[in-house]
Amino acid sequence: MNSIIPDIDLTSVPWKSVDPLGEALHYLHMSSAFYTRSEFTAPWGLSLPAFPSCLMFHVVINGRCWLEVEGADPYLLQPGVLALVPHGDGHLLLSEPNVPAEKLFDLPREEISDRYEIIRHGQGGEPSTLICGTVRFDHPSAHELIRLLPRLICVDVWQSPQMEWIQSTLKLMAFEAKTMRPGGETIITRLADILVIQTIRSWMANDSQAKTGWLAALQDKQIGSAILLVHRDPVRRWTVESLANEVAMSRSAFAARFKKLVGESPMQYIARWRMNLALTALKNENHSLCELAHRLGYQSEAAFSRTFKRIMGFSPGSTRMKRNNT
Repeated sequence: MNSIIPDIDLTSVPWKSVDPLGEALHYLHMSSAFYTRSEFTAPWGLSLPAFPSCLMFHVVINGRCWLEVEGADPYLLQPGVLALVPHGDGHLLLSEPNVPAEKLFDLPREEISDRYEIIRHGQGGEPSTLICGTVRFDHPSAHELIRLLPRLICVDVWQSPQMEWIQSTLKLMAFEAKTMRPGGETIITRLADILVIQTIRSWMANDSQAKTGWLAALQDKQIGSAILLVHRDPVRRWTVESLANEVAMSRSAFAARFKKLVGESPMQYIARWRMNLALTALKNENHSLCELAHRLGYQSEAAFSRTFKRIMGFSPGSTRMKRNNT
């Protein structure tokens, strides 16, 4: 069975042994990515457009720059700082505040490969070099996690003694970007994958926002385990009672704690999770709606389509047509 809707039997897995938050991070696999080495000389400014459903990151290799994202305070990026723009919002990179910014796609670029390019821009003053990336994730767990992140995350790994390996990773990434030896693009991609995940982990460990909502639910021993059971076996005919039994809680206590932490009932969450899986499948697979409905445990295509439209706000057929037209 396709990995998006896994065929996993958890009947022999003790609920106390699972790691719901770790599994959510496990699904932060970049399904597509594009990287840029930006070589700037002051004064310079770059305006990046919004990239919906994407996460963007920036690492300063040398020099410095200001990062401005609407809804967040301006941040001075220096070597050793990892910056994430999790929701793909348009933003500015500037040598100094208020410097005029050129639009990204108006600048000349040197294409190294389909996924890597070099941009040079500026007036010949103090140099700054950045590695920038735009990445996309497909799995619903990744989307659910990224949806909860703030508009901007910046982590200064140079100031964290326990993050020495990240410092070494940044140095290796900078070296590979500078020399572009054979296989350099692949190494940069793999390193960026790790760095994005580690930056999110650091945010979750240190920011109070990560202790609320769905993230808090994942970190609750029993509710997190119930969520993980649903994620691993979404087609099972779950009930509130069966989930409560799996995590050794009474039905009423489980339902109340689930609703308090997650913000919706267990059955609402299960239905929404299945439709997120369906949306991912519609975007990436060629199964018919009837086949997809059956894989998700629905008795008919009509029942599946009604639930999908009620939760997602549009029909599964329109998603398939949009994919076929792109």
